[in-house]
Amino acid sequence: MAKSYRSELVGVFGCPVDENPTIVMEEAAFKAKNLNWRYITMLVKPENLDAAFEALRALNFAGVNLTIPHKVEALKYVDGLSKKAELIGAINTIINRDGKLFGENTDGAGFVQGMQKQGLELRGKSIVVLGAGGASRAICVECALAGAGKLLILNRTLHKADEIAAVVKKNTPCEVKTAEWKGTAHIPPCDILINATSIGLFPDPGFPDIFYEDITPAMIVQDIIPNPAKTEFLKKAKERGAMTYDGLSMLVEQGAIGFKLWTGQDAPTEVMHSALAKEFE
Repeated sequence: MAKSYRSELVGVFGCPVDENPTIVMEEAAFKAKNLNWRYITMLVKPENLDAAFEALRALNFAGVNLTIPHKVEALKYVDGLSKKAELIGAINTIINRDGKLFGENTDGAGFVQGMQKQGLELRGKSIVVLGAGGASRAICVECALAGAGKLLILNRTLHKADEIAAVVKKNTPCEVKTAEWKGTAHIPPCDILINATSIGLFPDPGFPDIFYEDITPAMIVQDIIPNPAKTEFLKKAKERGAMTYDGLSMLVEQGAIGFKLWTGQDAPTEVMHSALAKEFE
């Protein structure tokens, strides 16, 4: 019997080929599931985004991920959006269904799913979120939809935090407040503290400018940064006795959601986590 060399293609628009670890994770998942699929990275400049979407259809890609700066601009090129993607106002995952492109946002869902898999319940919890960028927006919306009781969003530019708060207030019963992040920020008593900024992402050795004395052993502290997994932010929180969680779980879970959307199969998350951990060693 002749061997078939046909493979399905998925990829990521927007980043240099050597700057996205998702390829390692997704390729490991395809191999574990014996799928003849390939995940490739493509540097797509903003002025070529429309042509890239036409190529996506023409080359019959099963889908793609999107990195900054395409997550908002890509909205105009898809044929449909999930309810959550509409609320968040940005997409990071595209699914190609017979030439029709559908947009999804797995950033926040991956975060929530990662926490829930670790046995962390969000319902009724009070949460403080540092930052008001795209990741923060997705996380705040998903946490509110998951039943969070209170949200406080701290950001240097207050109007960006206010925009997220408006979306949460309009679509969920979650109580949400914002505060301007001036100088070193005090963290009020809360159940969960989340760093949703890029501060500390390799090769940046920094950490969010907050009073770490405000962190208590009763708090859960989560960083969304996967590289390094043990950030200075988490090290300082652990010194205060808090339970800490790194960004690997979020990255794995959002990748797992995309995997299932594309292939229709459950993702081998343990394999994906192991591949990422090895990559970031």
